[in-house]
Amino acid sequence: MRIDEFEFTKIAGAILSALLLIFGTKTIIEMNVGHGAFKPGFTLPAPSEGGGAEAPGGAAPAAAETPEEAAKKIVALLPKANAENGKATFKKCASCHVAEKDKKATVGPNLWDVVNRKRASFPGFAYSDAMKAKGGEWSFEELAKFIHSPKTYIPGTKMVFAGLSSDTDEADLLAYLATLADTPVPLPK
Repeated sequence: MRIDEFEFTKIAGAILSALLLIFGTKTIIEMNVGHGAFKPGFTLPAPSEGGGAEAPGGAAPAAAETPEEAAKKIVALLPKANAENGKATFKKCASCHVAEKDKKATVGPNLWDVVNRKRASFPGFAYSDAMKAKGGEWSFEELAKFIHSPKTYIPGTKMVFAGLSSDTDEADLLAYLATLADTPVPLPK
């Protein structure tokens, strides 16, 4: 059986039409679903007049700040922190953590009653050796250090989250975590 030029053109046209339909539909769906403005995942620091890099808004790059320095600022923000805003910020955490009483751990440990809980103590969760070796309790200051930069504060942790970039978001998140207990932990005054 020999395919003549007319048959070949019809087959090629059918294949191209199918591809156009598939990719055209996909493009239209993506255009309609992506209602919000495009927001880059990371903004590169701009060079400053002195030749160094600055973060957007003229602030020093977040990487230069140690978890200990960040924790002092975050704990100072706690008296005015907003737990409702922290609940919204917690959605980033919810992909790996649950925060409900008596729920099993998922990818990360359950964060119910985490404030002032002994570190690496949630039953049934396989903590990293680095987390177990750190010891201590999850005070507000310790949580602030960890949330700011998990891998810097506890090298070897299993937590892959890079940390929050906003001190206010971190303080709000800590205020929300403090509410997740039978007896909520009061924020510092």
